[in-house]
Amino acid sequence: MSSIKEKIDKTRLPKHIAIIMDGNGRWAIEQGYDRIFGHQNGVTSVRETTEAAAEIGIEYLTLYAFSTENWSRPQQEVDALMELLIDTIENETPTLNKNNVRLMAIGDLSRLPGNAAEKLQRCIAVTSENTGLALVLALSYSSRWEITNAMKQICTEVQEGKYTIEDITDELISGHLTTKSIPDPDLMIRTSGEERISNFLLWQIAYTELYFTQTHWPAFRKDNFYQAIYEFQQRERRFGK
Repeated sequence: MSSIKEKIDKTRLPKHIAIIMDGNGRWAIEQGYDRIFGHQNGVTSVRETTEAAAEIGIEYLTLYAFSTENWSRPQQEVDALMELLIDTIENETPTLNKNNVRLMAIGDLSRLPGNAAEKLQRCIAVTSENTGLALVLALSYSSRWEITNAMKQICTEVQEGKYTIEDITDELISGHLTTKSIPDPDLMIRTSGEERISNFLLWQIAYTELYFTQTHWPAFRKDNFYQAIYEFQQRERRFGK
């Protein structure tokens, strides 16, 4: 029996895949543990998915790791998530380099605790020359924050005379988003059965294919990732035409 990976057409891969990593807490509770246990096991899924993307030849993989709304979660959970983030970034940096993966980050990074921000920037710098998969972490990110921030920047530049109102186009707005150097996603995956976007890349997913799976994020593995790509390739993309 051929594997799902072997069914994928390598000549028609999505260039950019974005993932809403949902279900850590529900998975942990189903196992009889607290939510933090789910976040810890979700790291394995990040590793597996990143490896799968690099192996098959995906150019960009964006993971929704922490939203601006997540800051309102219980402080104990936020602190544990930040600690997990710091440890994971530090521990995975040698592996990212070994696999030619370049780390990037989008979001309101000024809100990250000093230690987390410092280690994140260090890993970004250390992997910046890598030419393989670009792994983009969306941290302290929300799309409404991003678009509002872009509008403020453009308004300021109009006041300064850099642009006129007539200069404001889709391209100008895109160029002021945190994703300005990243192509729009071709495929967005959401785990854990929820079928909503949750304030993620709202501008960028205008023509993105959406894929929802019942699998909770800590149980998401390479074959789940390849299944999403295979189903993506069965669709006809029309881009509104």
